[in-house]
Amino acid sequence: MDRIVTERLILRPFDERDAEDVFSYAADPRVGPIAGWPPHKSVEESREILRTVLSAPGVFAMQLKDSGRVVGSVGYVDRHPAGETPACPDNEIGYGLSPALWGRGLMPEAVEAVLFWGFETRGYGRVWCGHYAGNWRSRGVIVRCGFRYAFSRSEFVPLMGEWRQCFDYVQTREDWRERISGAV
Repeated sequence: MDRIVTERLILRPFDERDAEDVFSYAADPRVGPIAGWPPHKSVEESREILRTVLSAPGVFAMQLKDSGRVVGSVGYVDRHPAGETPACPDNEIGYGLSPALWGRGLMPEAVEAVLFWGFETRGYGRVWCGHYAGNWRSRGVIVRCGFRYAFSRSEFVPLMGEWRQCFDYVQTREDWRERISGAV
């Protein structure tokens, strides 16, 4: 899988050696529950999530350039909220970040890099991003990165055992190209 370098981050495939770093942020109750998964209870649980979830193609570890620490994840979760069509391949971006680094612009930096990769390397025609009601920090990232509100729906969240309202946003390749060409 590709490796993406931004101003402050190296986005790369996860490695089992990242388990302690993942546990350090995934154990925090402010991270997982708002995104639909329970806090990790042990480094071994984080290691298992690395093997089964975070090792998926298109999912990246967010490694800080200055310290080498993995502080989050960003990537494509192989979900298609409005249904995939052959004429317009699509996917959804998901992410999580250590609360110690919230508000520093790292997540928008990572999402922008993954958008570029998805549109230019993977050939996506649309990219989705969503958040559950109450996850307003995530909404801020979504809007800042140029996504437009598409629809909301009620969704069962299996790992939390409850129904939630989900808000879905979309960005097309054409909208993205127009946005980045205007930002130059």
